[in-house]
Amino acid sequence: MIKKRNMKTKLKSFDEDTNHLDIEEVLADFELACVSREMSLLMRKEVLTGKAKFGIGGAGKELPLIAAAKSFEKGDYWAGYYRDQTAILAKDLLNPRKYFSALYGDAINDEYSGGRQMNNHFATQMIDPEGNWLDQSEQYNVTAPMASLASNVPRALGLALATKSYQSNDYLRNQSNFSKRGNEVTFCIVGDATTAEGVFFESVNAAGIMQIPIAFIILDDGYGISVPTSYQTTKGDISKVLKGFQANEHEKGLDIYTGLAWDYNNLVKLFDNGISKIRETNIPAIFHIKECTQPQGHSTSGSHQRYKSKERLQWEAEFDGLSKLKSWILDTFNVDPDVLTKIEKSAKESVNKGKNKAWKMYTEPIAKAKAELIPIIENLASVYHHYDFLPLALTKLKKEVFADNSELIAFAERIKFNFSTKDIKTEALDEWIHNHHSFIKENFNTHLLHQGPKSALLVPPIEVEFDEDAEEVPGFQILNAYFDQLFKKDPRVYAFGEDVGKIGDVNQAFSGLQLKYGEDRIFDTGIREWTIVGQGIGMAMRGLRPIAEIQYLDYLPYAFSPLSDDLATLHYRTNGKQSAPAIIRTRGHRLEGIWHSGSPMAMLLGAMRGIHVLVPRNMTQAAGMYNTLLKSVDPAIIVECLNGYRVKEKMPSNIGEYCISLGVPEILIPGEEVTVVSYGSTLRLVERACLRLQEFGISPELIDVQTLLPFDLEHVIGASIKKTNRVIFIDEDLPGGATAFMMQEVIEKQKAYYHLDRPPATLTAKAHRPAYGNDGDYASKPNEEEIFKAIYNLVREKENI
Repeated sequence: MIKKRNMKTKLKSFDEDTNHLDIEEVLADFELACVSREMSLLMRKEVLTGKAKFGIGGAGKELPLIAAAKSFEKGDYWAGYYRDQTAILAKDLLNPRKYFSALYGDAINDEYSGGRQMNNHFATQMIDPEGNWLDQSEQYNVTAPMASLASNVPRALGLALATKSYQSNDYLRNQSNFSKRGNEVTFCIVGDATTAEGVFFESVNAAGIMQIPIAFIILDDGYGISVPTSYQTTKGDISKVLKGFQANEHEKGLDIYTGLAWDYNNLVKLFDNGISKIRETNIPAIFHIKECTQPQGHSTSGSHQRYKSKERLQWEAEFDGLSKLKSWILDTFNVDPDVLTKIEKSAKESVNKGKNKAWKMYTEPIAKAKAELIPIIENLASVYHHYDFLPLALTKLKKEVFADNSELIAFAERIKFNFSTKDIKTEALDEWIHNHHSFIKENFNTHLLHQGPKSALLVPPIEVEFDEDAEEVPGFQILNAYFDQLFKKDPRVYAFGEDVGKIGDVNQAFSGLQLKYGEDRIFDTGIREWTIVGQGIGMAMRGLRPIAEIQYLDYLPYAFSPLSDDLATLHYRTNGKQSAPAIIRTRGHRLEGIWHSGSPMAMLLGAMRGIHVLVPRNMTQAAGMYNTLLKSVDPAIIVECLNGYRVKEKMPSNIGEYCISLGVPEILIPGEEVTVVSYGSTLRLVERACLRLQEFGISPELIDVQTLLPFDLEHVIGASIKKTNRVIFIDEDLPGGATAFMMQEVIEKQKAYYHLDRPPATLTAKAHRPAYGNDGDYASKPNEEEIFKAIYNLVREKENI
């Protein structure tokens, strides 16, 4: 931690305008800025000399981040990006050793991501390995950023909205581990070029409507990599563009502040006053910090001299924050210049020391592994001295410097292969390779989802129950009854989305519930899918249980980035330190027209690993899946059947209790001759076709997969194929979509190909989007006749009937 420096006498400022600062604090900030700058400079050298793969620094952004960090309190939330190192350093969450451990991708010593993210992607622990939340009110909460620009912004919206929830919910006011009586502020930091992204405007607009305590801090250095602001922003000034959002005495909106990145004294006052107002009033604010510099260019990938003029480079040197701060200190305080020189020298020494320590911590285990491998190879060379490749390999192993575990493992694997081709056993070498493969797997192939006791996969199933005289009701009434009891018993649950509040969603699952439980908990949003999901992520990270609704599955691409980049990767990219158990509720499969009949499951399967993808065949199953998810800390997408809300089902008697196991298919019709695999809305057609097939003497076994991620963990489908020797996968995704995924899972992973007498078959929708109307549906999606014939032909071994 950089502490205030001890001075023999307390020096006073000559300027009354700086009375809010004393010289000890100013010198500590100067030292902090010098350390951060030196870290950025040395980072670049480490990359360019080959010791690290890529680097991105915070040079030129030091002073505004120091000023902002002064107002960042315990209990607040930081949703930043890859320039944040100075602020994280200021709160003692970073030091040079930690910085370079992350740069080297050190899985053991990078405490932010376990070597999974690039440097400058910081995160504090918010959940323990058991799935219990830490006390967020007593720590600085830094949420893991992403490289994709603006990806932090929608999540920040949810973090701030949670503060408002803790303010208004009587029960939540007592949950002190997540909030200090709703007094926390969310800091959302972006570069100026990020403001050209549509989601930035979407988030600013939503913040102004909801009036939530968020500070959008824009660090403006005039470029987005090489592209100048004139190409990014109308008028070349984002704060001018945003004037229409500005609050006034008659209209709600956001406050807008501007400052200069090199003006340390006024930056401190700007953030002190601005953040204090947000904390007191909930009025969101924009801080546009102009005239930042970027003295090293965007990253280690290139030099800014390629696209900046000599005049611009000269200006950046003159208005560099560190040189400006140094001049200001000398002009304002009675300080010997040698004091500042010593601080600069000390900063260089401390950063270099931290860098050397990080490199030693990273390379020592690799050197140890190499030292363990050498005698193994020496022993093999002494026994099999007639193999020429061994002396050469041994010489290379001893002479070369191996910078990565993977490089050393690959070397050992090549030697093992030479012996394997000769059927020679190498037990010691095998054990060494196994141990180091396990090390790699444990450090890089874990934490895709929660691995502890609150994993959704460990929730025990509870059977659904029905009274003897159970009433049959439309499916939406099942969900309505389910959500009614859920909101009554669990005040952490929130639901929101387009048309969710007042009318109770377009299919009536929340009908009447806003009136019953309040607009704070069940509410409408604008048409803004990206930030609907972002709200869900941020709220879930703060202990709430949001159900964020995307009205139709076909609209999910609007929210693709926060789902794929943020929610799906959060637990993984933080090495298990952060989770967001958000539930994304949507509805899909067949109904009418191109954008209300989509079933693009392959889109989810290809991009949403890290999120459970659930495909209930009816609303009774859906309710059981919600119960399961709410007992876990895993995120999920539930795709309800769009054409199933009016289909009648029996009302369960234990609707708030029964749980559906994830990853466990259900056999709906036992059979002997062919395994038929499907899910969702198509399943009803498949079931009717299977019942007709029985009339023709064919015995199909119909299986509902229930969940696509996870998929058939108990190999139910493989066991069925072992009995039937035939299989067909049927859905309404595009050709090569989810059916191909299911086929790989079953044929390859479950090794069902050993038991097939006929090639596996698929039946899907056509490659084009589904056409409108009955004829369009018939031509676009699998229909009952197609399904019947496909199964019949497979069993009777006919090409077509």
